[in-house]
Amino acid sequence: MARSLGRWTLYLDDTAVPERSLIGGKAWSIARMRGMGLPVPPAFVITTDACRAYLAQGDLPAGLRDEIGAGIAVLERESGRRFGQGPHPLLVAVRSGAAASMPGMMDTVLNLGIDAAAKAALAAESGDVAFARDTHRRFYDMYARIVLKATLADLDKDAGPEAWRTALAAAGAGAIPATATGQLEGAVRAVFESWNGRRAKRYRQHHGIPDEAGTAVTIQAMVFGNLGRDSGSGVVFSRNPLTGAPAPYGEYLAMAQGEDVVSGKHTPDGLEALNNAMPALHDALLGAAQRLEQADRDIQDIEFTIQKGELYLLQARAAKRAPAAAVRIAVDMVREGTIVPEEALRRVNAEQIRGLLAPRLANGAAARARLVAHGESACHGVGVGQVVLDADAAETAAANGRDVVLIRPTTSPEDVHGKVAARAVVTARGGATSHAAVVSRALGRPCVVGCGDEVLQGLDGRQVTVEGGAGLVFDGTLPVTVPDERDDPLLRQLEAWARAAAPLAVYRDSERPAAAALDLDGLPGGESPENLPQLLAGAKGAAGGALARDAGVAAAVACGLAFIVVPQALPALLAACAARRKGRGVDAA
Repeated sequence: MARSLGRWTLYLDDTAVPERSLIGGKAWSIARMRGMGLPVPPAFVITTDACRAYLAQGDLPAGLRDEIGAGIAVLERESGRRFGQGPHPLLVAVRSGAAASMPGMMDTVLNLGIDAAAKAALAAESGDVAFARDTHRRFYDMYARIVLKATLADLDKDAGPEAWRTALAAAGAGAIPATATGQLEGAVRAVFESWNGRRAKRYRQHHGIPDEAGTAVTIQAMVFGNLGRDSGSGVVFSRNPLTGAPAPYGEYLAMAQGEDVVSGKHTPDGLEALNNAMPALHDALLGAAQRLEQADRDIQDIEFTIQKGELYLLQARAAKRAPAAAVRIAVDMVREGTIVPEEALRRVNAEQIRGLLAPRLANGAAARARLVAHGESACHGVGVGQVVLDADAAETAAANGRDVVLIRPTTSPEDVHGKVAARAVVTARGGATSHAAVVSRALGRPCVVGCGDEVLQGLDGRQVTVEGGAGLVFDGTLPVTVPDERDDPLLRQLEAWARAAAPLAVYRDSERPAAAALDLDGLPGGESPENLPQLLAGAKGAAGGALARDAGVAAAVACGLAFIVVPQALPALLAACAARRKGRGVDAA
């Protein structure tokens, strides 16, 4: 076990990896990477047990404050720095981390522990006054937004604490605590409370993540990607999360902290920029990515920072991937001997296949259309709808039966409900590793990022067609075609594995068997899965109705049907395999 600091906290040393459910995915990855000897800043974690206790009683559980102090003391000893004090200040990152990956859904505070004295010490130590001022501003801005819940414009980069405090007061925000310890307690509370925030609840609802799990809080020594030209931050994937191609993919932004990349406020460069600037670090990064993929047997999403020519890995997790990438990676890894077919079937779900089989642009349609925006592909697919510029408007319009395309300057975690509702997502700024891109891939939504600020002008209310794979946005509704799953060799392979594992036979409409099938389309209530146990009683097979949904297929499995008939076989086969696993008590997520 990692070193215990008390009932609620663990220091993440290199001795063992605690249970993910206790420490969350972020801390789990830190512990594992430290155990592998990879370069990771020191960290300790407040467990999910503490979060559940906090949410139950509305306050930090007894003893937690002392344990946080003990954790800071360990970070000070390992880093040789003092928390919020000169001459070598220790600043920390305070990050959320649930057991199930929820990218961007909960809160993070960086650069915590800086004040005027610590800023002066950082400036003296680094010889870079601009870096120290930038770090101080970043902390003020993030703490005000995340902990104090202030709505304010970006703070003036050339101003100082007095001007920033004035801006906070004008926004109606309270004061930032004067001590580093007080700041840290406020940030921990904010992370715990973000578990029940609107965006986190909406994301959990969509992905079936239990509300009672809670989040851990990881407190990690800061490293600074904004410290000179030989510093920077980025994200690397061990394989391409858009296509599944077995080659590293990622983005890098020099003189930047990680939030600059994932927030989408800046459009980063590709990894070749890092290779050109620091080829040895580029090679070390890719080597670490391959080691982590081999250890986890899955594509990795790794956040990294380079400080003064030294590489640090901040976290690693199984990557969110576009539907086409999910299929290719699953099939490739079976063929490579990394996983078995049963595991491949767990990694691709019916919703992803439905996305792949959704209508796509007809041949020649793009050549005859008027292009209104173009950017970088972040998730493949075609989405058609009326443009809205606000996440709440997207949710309201979808609830009223309208198809919408959400266009935003960038998308923040607060926009997740709008992404769930939209047929496609488009942003003016950001890259393919930004929050907008990652969440769109998790949702299977076509997404185009980095189109430029002009995409925000003149399109509100217009009907558009988004071609996510090409990174294009067209005026009007373009003609589409419906793909056939039998035309794709990867889908055919997945189908063969699924047929061998499914608890019932699945036929396409064109392959309907001679045996009689109950037609749910002709029965009152046949479109609702909750009615199927009664409607399917005594039937051998069924077609139509609720069988187009996972819950309907699961009901058919539970009723012991021998076969079902559907338009496309693979989504139903995967839903049936998932229902079989659930019935056996195996997690199908």
